[in-house]
Amino acid sequence: MLILAIDTSARTASIALLQEKEILSEITVNLGLNHSLVLLPALHDLCTLSRIEIGSIDLYACTIGPGSFTGLRVGTSTVKGLALATGKPVVGVSTLDALAFNLVGSNMMVCPMLDAKKNQVYTALYRNERENILEKKEHERITDVKDFLQYINDKTLFVGDGAMKYAKLISDALPGESFFASHAHQNVRAATVGLLGEKMYYEGNVLNPITFTPRYLRPSEAEMKLSQQ
Repeated sequence: MLILAIDTSARTASIALLQEKEILSEITVNLGLNHSLVLLPALHDLCTLSRIEIGSIDLYACTIGPGSFTGLRVGTSTVKGLALATGKPVVGVSTLDALAFNLVGSNMMVCPMLDAKKNQVYTALYRNERENILEKKEHERITDVKDFLQYINDKTLFVGDGAMKYAKLISDALPGESFFASHAHQNVRAATVGLLGEKMYYEGNVLNPITFTPRYLRPSEAEMKLSQQ
């Protein structure tokens, strides 16, 4: 199975091609550019380097949130267009699942945190229960960091831009129990999205390419303003 995987949920944009579990090629861009300017040129380069035609893709996988409202819209709309044009299936991967998977195999709890602005983070909590499988122990949510830390009572490895932003607060609240992933693990990799997406596909978790939407966990600014009127 040939898989095209995409992540545009945060500052970086990442795109990868996988053949089953083998990563054929991967491009990650972290230049602060709008993802709409990056994604299609990166896709063209990826296919050219890999000598693969879009029509030969068997499965599309993308992160569907939580994350940047604009970034998620760019990624999901691109995948929708490709899937509808080719008739190939789509799977949606949690951004937090993909970020946590960077630390699979850790003997500590794993806590991915994405900066949600407004002094909040998108987060969840995972534990490595068996080989290469992270099981979610606290569900995904948007929350104040201090409120979420009360659920943590064990050594925990934090990862993500939200964890880096609030590292001092976390360290002060969990002295001797909080650890932070290296810079090499701080961003979601499209290759990881592809690996998780393949598993989801075989489990039957396929999206409707017409109706699926990103999972934001918080209303957009426009929605909040409308509700206040």
